Amino acid sequence: MYGKRISTGIPGLDVMLRGGLIPGRTYLVKGAPGTGKTTLAMHFAMAGIANGENVLYVTLEEPAENLRADMAKMGFRINDSRFTLIDATPTSERYVLVEDFFESFAGSLEKMTNAIREQIRERHYTRVVLDPVTMLKLTASDEMEYRKAFLGFVKSMMRMRATVLMTSELQKTDIEEYLVSGVMELRMFDIQGTLYRGLKILKFRGSGFDHSMRPYEITDRGIVVHHDRVISLP
Repeated sequence: MYGKRISTGIPGLDVMLRGGLIPGRTYLVKGAPGTGKTTLAMHFAMAGIANGENVLYVTLEEPAENLRADMAKMGFRINDSRFTLIDATPTSERYVLVEDFFESFAGSLEKMTNAIREQIRERHYTRVVLDPVTMLKLTASDEMEYRKAFLGFVKSMMRMRATVLMTSELQKTDIEEYLVSGVMELRMFDIQGTLYRGLKILKFRGSGFDHSMRPYEITDRGIVVHHDRVISLP
């Protein structure tokens, strides 16, 4: 009904998206620290691996060694040859990629776009993760230049037919939300002393989608979205 879709790696979320994401577009997952953004992004990456795709994952905040350790405990295939994890955190002593493509890109969205485009040409990555894009926004000195660079990134990835998932800790509506094809929000609620987690799709261009906030859990095997339940706030 809606054309070809690709899985997020989370069955309940795929149901909310009416079958999954539309390939070749850029999506944003936003939420406060601890809501599971990185775990969701890793589900997306591993769904690509399971589908025989090459996946590029760029971590801009969590050191790669910590990310590998945490995700391995959940059973993710982080050592698969199709999965490339790039550590571009500010504290990295070096950036592990051919000829240091990522040596200074974290301070420039345009440099990052060029570096990723070069890697896609070399290895044909069909899925790209940026976790979190917040770090790039914080280093931008000019709002209009960042908007222009971000739009250039989105268009460049679309031309290369890469599906991009980026995470953000920014809670207010920002530039990224206007320019991406879809936005998913992860939230936590304290209701009478009990912590609840809820996932809501705020935007999904080119498709109908589930507008309800659905509860989700972070388990020892990753995220589980309960698409048949609704969170009702008091």
